[in-house]
Amino acid sequence: MNQPNRRKVLRDLASLATLSGFASVGCVPTGQGPLPDLVWGRRGMSEGRFLKPRAITIDDEDRLYIVDTTGRIQVFDTDGNFIRFWRTPETSNGRPTGLAIQASRNNALKSGVELDRTAVSVDDRRLLVADTHYYRMLSYSLDGTLRPEEQIGGTAGHLPGDFAFVTDAVCDANGCFYVGEYNASDRIQKFDPEGNFLTQWGGNGTEPGKFVRPQSLVVRENVLWVADSCNHRIQRFDLTPEKPELIDVWGQPGDRAGQFFYPYDLAFASDGSLLVIEYKNDRVQRFDPDGNWIASWGGSGLEPGRLNQPWGVVVDSLDRVHILDSSNHRIQRIGLPV
Repeated sequence: MNQPNRRKVLRDLASLATLSGFASVGCVPTGQGPLPDLVWGRRGMSEGRFLKPRAITIDDEDRLYIVDTTGRIQVFDTDGNFIRFWRTPETSNGRPTGLAIQASRNNALKSGVELDRTAVSVDDRRLLVADTHYYRMLSYSLDGTLRPEEQIGGTAGHLPGDFAFVTDAVCDANGCFYVGEYNASDRIQKFDPEGNFLTQWGGNGTEPGKFVRPQSLVVRENVLWVADSCNHRIQRFDLTPEKPELIDVWGQPGDRAGQFFYPYDLAFASDGSLLVIEYKNDRVQRFDPDGNWIASWGGSGLEPGRLNQPWGVVVDSLDRVHILDSSNHRIQRIGLPV
């Protein structure tokens, strides 16, 4: 079969699969919920294409920042229109697995009190990059300018301030940083706005307060939410004490509503509901702020409305959910699952 005909057949097969509705395959039902209102991206190296995108975040202007396994950080609007890109400094050891938008530490230092992130100008905001295999958190201006003086870490190890493989890095309202890591450490370290070590907690284990690959961190209202991926659960920690304290633990392994199979990313909607993306269940689940299940969306597959090893999820200002459909090399946009 020549190449043009082969492409036509593949397009026709994809169209037929989409029109045929959603079937059930395996243990996890596929095609939960309506079709996405937008699917964009494809495998490739050029602008707007991806090779297994591994992290996504969104800024206050609804710009999406996406990093893939080439080490490229690409920026798009919420309709998938390309804006710009840059690359992380080194990639031979591995690529980043976490992104977050936060206020710069200089702005946090100036405030002296709890910082209103919506009042921070774009020029003072930062993209925090979990540069996983280089044992550090990188900091960029939103235009892609690297801020080496704001880097945290860079040394492999288990001492305070050293890191194993960094999974995610986030910042609270007072400018303090929380950096997760996996491998032998499986801990979270806290740093002051200058990047000085303050405390740590966790360690490898299955008991409450322990972790096995804390993949995603989110701060909301003095609470740190952790996707404790290989323990198949969510843990919440109170950030008010000097050393964060465990509040509760959500979930257990499985594919039923409210269960998890490698939760990889977390995001909040405007009403406080939580979106959880699952790498192995190929779905996104929505919970109310108390952990009660609301809905699920997705399922395993290649067609629009199905997912293949998703890594990330964000919610924009219109409460549209953007899912990093990683092994399908694309992004899918849906309304809030109900």
